[in-house]
Amino acid sequence: MTAEDEKIYFSAIKENVALDIIDYEPGVVFVHDPQPLALARELKKGEEKWIWRCHIDIDEVALRRNPRLWDFITYWAEAFDAAIFTAAHFVIPQWPLPKFIIPPFIDPLSEKNREMSEDEIQKELEKEDIVIEKPILAQISRFDHWKDPEGVVSIYKKVKEKEEECQLILAGGFATDDPEGERVYKELKETTRDDKDIHILCECSASCINAIQRASSVIIQNSIKEGFGLTVTEAMWKGKPVVARPVGGIALQIRDGYTGFLVNGEKEAVKRILHLLRDPKRRDVMGKRARRYVKEHFLLPVRIVDYLLAADFINRMKGIPEESIISFHPWFKISKRVW
Repeated sequence: MTAEDEKIYFSAIKENVALDIIDYEPGVVFVHDPQPLALARELKKGEEKWIWRCHIDIDEVALRRNPRLWDFITYWAEAFDAAIFTAAHFVIPQWPLPKFIIPPFIDPLSEKNREMSEDEIQKELEKEDIVIEKPILAQISRFDHWKDPEGVVSIYKKVKEKEEECQLILAGGFATDDPEGERVYKELKETTRDDKDIHILCECSASCINAIQRASSVIIQNSIKEGFGLTVTEAMWKGKPVVARPVGGIALQIRDGYTGFLVNGEKEAVKRILHLLRDPKRRDVMGKRARRYVKEHFLLPVRIVDYLLAADFINRMKGIPEESIISFHPWFKISKRVW
């Protein structure tokens, strides 16, 4: 991290502070991800409680190798009353504030996750010139080398080499803080233009993503690095088996061989995808298990309670030790929680 990086960050924070983005008097403020981390030190007032929600998997070893970056992030984090992490292996235990472990979740009634009729699915796919005449393999993620879309294309080609007819959909968008996204997208379009069974879709609507996931036979998540991986959650909710690398929070969601498959390379991914394409009954059973698992652990109506409990805990408890780690275990039912 350079002095110029810090200068740019401070400038962006000052701009947001000047906008008076909190024009009321909240009791609790949740701040998501590193970008607005400095806001607590700038905007926190009186008895307000500020909680930082860290969605990313921070590489603690790399952070410690960069003392300037460690000191920079720690300085801003210290202004919070607590932090929330996705999983135990995401926690930075040395940070001087209480920590909660709460997994992310999806809204089952949102446009991206609501139930769709076969007619609705068909109409959405027709808008993108996709015909369900061959099984669909799909990866839904932004166009980013960390998601390894090039590797997905290679996996798809290997599947077809095994004389298994299918088509591939790569659908996503660009992260505002990733200038390389558009280049990745253009390269994919260029390198796949001669294969009419590969569909590269950019900035699809939520209903289109919903339809793609529901129409797919197998969902792939080939990420090299991942936060929690809510696209996996979304696919599982729709009753689809997911074949994915065990990175980030994906291994918290997929029970290997039961709700999907965790794979460690192209060869293994191809093997699992072929197995699912050739065994519709196994695919259906695995998909139903996946949906049930998400229903039990990663839906808004259940997990939002964790946030309310965390806020209540911070408000009621005085002098919580900084080294505290309070875990809302992903598969703990509300009825089993004891305070």
